[in-house]
Amino acid sequence: MTDNRNLAIQYAHQNIEHFRQSLSDFIRIPSISTDPDHKEDMVLAANWMASQLEQLGMDHVQVFPTAGHPVVFGQSLEHPGRPTVLIYGHYDVQPADPLELWKTEPFDPNQRGENLHARGASDMKGQVVATLKAIESIQKTGDFPVNLKFVIEGEEEIGSPNFLAFLSEQKNLLAADIMLNPDTSMIDANTPTIIYATRGLIYFELRVYGPSHDLHSGMFGGVVHNPAQVLCELVAGMHDEQGRITLPGFYDSVLPLQPEERQDLSRVPLDDDYYKQQAGVSALWGEAGYTSLERIGARPSLDINGLYSGFTGVGSKTVLPAWAMAKLSMRLVPNQDPAEVEKQLTRYLKECAPHTVRWELIHLSGGYAAITDRNSMASNAMFKALETVWRKPPVFKREGGSITVVADLQRFLGVQSVLTGFGLLDDNIHAPNEKLHLPTWERGIDALIHFFYNLVD
Repeated sequence: MTDNRNLAIQYAHQNIEHFRQSLSDFIRIPSISTDPDHKEDMVLAANWMASQLEQLGMDHVQVFPTAGHPVVFGQSLEHPGRPTVLIYGHYDVQPADPLELWKTEPFDPNQRGENLHARGASDMKGQVVATLKAIESIQKTGDFPVNLKFVIEGEEEIGSPNFLAFLSEQKNLLAADIMLNPDTSMIDANTPTIIYATRGLIYFELRVYGPSHDLHSGMFGGVVHNPAQVLCELVAGMHDEQGRITLPGFYDSVLPLQPEERQDLSRVPLDDDYYKQQAGVSALWGEAGYTSLERIGARPSLDINGLYSGFTGVGSKTVLPAWAMAKLSMRLVPNQDPAEVEKQLTRYLKECAPHTVRWELIHLSGGYAAITDRNSMASNAMFKALETVWRKPPVFKREGGSITVVADLQRFLGVQSVLTGFGLLDDNIHAPNEKLHLPTWERGIDALIHFFYNLVD
């Protein structure tokens, strides 16, 4: 096989305006998965994706219906014996609200300086199109070096509620050696980044019940145990003075950081001052013995996402509330099982909740953490690709957020993911005035061209 990567990169540079136009066409489809009013737009976006795959010469292109929005599939298996790369992406986007904060229409792409502003420009239509155009550039200038499969879903922004069932049903169809997931970001335009681990998530609603109805605090205060007080004491007790989570057995299966990993993470240019500036706080907090970057990516966390009880209106009302509620989320790390963590939380509540109240724990959602081998063939191929384009070695980073599809694909298909992307941390994803830095996006196309060739070097 002739390595025509330079011809492919030349083709990409010559056709970059065409590539940008394709991205703008895709962005103009308001594929908001959470809004029933945009159901037709979701179908339109799925069909747009299918047409792109057909233009790339993919076989067996299908738009699979689900209980929600469709999943798009296509493949090209022309090279027996060579690796098969499964490319994951999503075509849905977040709502654009609040609309009044946008400087231009959210679904009418607007270039200001080096940035393209629109909903979905960065998350993740820009990343999907970069991958499509890297493949086009190789196909137009030579033989594609590996086999390809695509799976593009339409529900990532609402937690992929139907994707797991699709994976289970289509396990054989999706079989691959490697998964490429470009749904992450670079730290900045000059720091190419490979994400090799993501945290899992488990989310609960905890309700504490006291009296059968709200009571007068003067007549019953000091006699009836206040469920709001009980709830506050329970959630406060979930951390100790060192910032460690106190659920029994919580850290037993946590995968520890290795010295080599800590050294690599220390290269990531995100220090305490960065996190203080981004959060707007004067001091940071967390588990003792770890840097901020290590806490975010490699250690589990427990957070109160919301509290409610009693009277919360303007002025005063001396009420002893009948019940209290907290929303709790835990970010999990590799080797932690969400089901086991739920048992640990339940055990904590049984041991610590007083007999004067009744409590209820409602499981709302959950997903596994994922970690990939930084020294795998695919990871090395991406490392070399990014290093070639940016002329500096990329950094390896653990992601604090959750991308449940990474763990799901690893569990169902046995494939590890290469996670990268060419958005930036300041792209305002999920917020007004989302943007994509076009020079970084264009370099990303070059890097993906190198990546596909590197897989067979």
